[in-house]
Formats: sequence, C-alpha cells, structure tokens
Amino acid sequence: MTTKPAKRDRDTELLAFEDFDFLMRDEMRSSRLALEFEKAELSLREQKIKSTIVIFGSSRARPRRGAGKAAKNAKGAQLGLWYEEARKFGRIVSERGGALAPIDGVRENVVTTGGGPGLMEAANRGAIEAGAPSIGFNIRLPAEQHPNAFITPGLSFYFHYFAIRKMHFAMRANALAVFPGGFGTLDELFEILTLKQTRKVGGMPVVLFCKDYWERIVDFSALAEFGTIDPQDLRLLDIVDSAEEGWQCMADRGLTLSTPLREV
Repeated sequence: MTTKPAKRDRDTELLAFEDFDFLMRDEMRSSRLALEFEKAELSLREQKIKSTIVIFGSSRARPRRGAGKAAKNAKGAQLGLWYEEARKFGRIVSERGGALAPIDGVRENVVTTGGGPGLMEAANRGAIEAGAPSIGFNIRLPAEQHPNAFITPGLSFYFHYFAIRKMHFAMRANALAVFPGGFGTLDELFEILTLKQTRKVGGMPVVLFCKDYWERIVDFSALAEFGTIDPQDLRLLDIVDSAEEGWQCMADRGLTLSTPLREV
C-alpha cells in the first residue's frame, strides 16, 4: 500500500515577516505600531532630516482661480486666500529656515504637512517652488486621502495609526503653523499645545493664521477666565494674519536651526 505524503501547509512555512495574515492578527498590533514608527524614522534619518516646521490646515481649500465659482463663493474665496498664504509661508520657511542650506548634509526646518490636498498641498507647493524638500505624513482613511503632488519623492509616508503619525509630527518639530481647518486641524493643534503646557516639549513656537477665524472658533481667553487653563498658558501661541508676520513671530520666539530630537 502506497502512503501519500501529507499535504503541506504553505502558511506555516512562511517566514513570520512574509505572512501577512499573521502580521494582521490582533495580537500583533504592538509589532505593527513599531514597524510603522520605524519605517518613517529610518527613512528620515537616512535622508538626514533633523528638524521640521509642521504646517496644518484644511484639506478643503483650493487655489484662487480669478472669478470662478470658488472665488464667487465667500467661503471658497476665503479659503483660496489662505491657500495662497500657506503657499507663501511654505516658501518663506524653506528659503529662510535652513532646508535649502544643509550643514554636513543635515537639513533643518523642513516643511512637513499631513500630506493631503488643500492648505497642506499649498505648504508643500511653496517649499518645492523654493527648491527645497518637503515631507507629507498621510493617513489612510475610509474616504481615501491621496498624497498631494508637491511632496518630495521619498518623503511621502502613509500611516494607519494616528498615534504614530502624531509622534512623527512632534518629534522633529521646531515650530508649528496652523491655518484654518476642521476637526483634524484642531486635534493636532491641541495635541501640541498640551505637550507645551505639560512641558513635554520646550520652545516650539505655535502660530495660528487668520485672526478672524481663530477668534471666532476658539475663545482661548474664556478658558483662562473659567480657570480651566492658567492665564500664562495664553502665551503658548500667537495669532497672526500673514505669512510674513507668522515667520517673524517664530523668529521672535527663538526659532532655532539646531534642535535635538525630542522624546514624546
């Protein structure tokens, strides 16, 4: 009687890092978190990007197009104005912050955004127009957000976990620029303000653009009046109305070209 060889289980013969089903098990979440962190971390270190200026803002803004529909719509026109201001700020940061003049190959204050369209695209666009590299930290969402076309090739990263993405925003940030935006923008803003308030990070100027927007959206003074924050916490941020004013605020706050990596 001939005995047939046992059927081989190809899945169990795969190496662990080749087995996608294994890597996607709930029990492997901690390993996926570590891998997601290390992929961007190693790439940024290899490309000698030491520090960044992070720029947040609405994904819904579009460039101004003369008397088109967006310009005729008051909200679209306002966002169009801020698209151009974010674009200008991305260029100013790149020209004056050190990204164009690496020291021993190390770049400082590289423009970094959430990688999507709108005001994020505008900031990446301003950087590339200055001839500087810029980074995009994108996030996979049910309604897919594609990386904008102005992120430097090799510096566009996708994340599944918001927590890991937030760490990469904060770790190298020398400053934070926040343009008008929705829930995502507010989330990132208050994340950084909390880190500053609790002294998990030092320095890091935080500049909000468009006084009319921020004074209507968030009543920071009321937080102090109700005693939920200390009055001195109001000094953790500045609110401005132009790219040039925003850059000057960062310079006045001591924006540096050499900052050690932070533990956050």
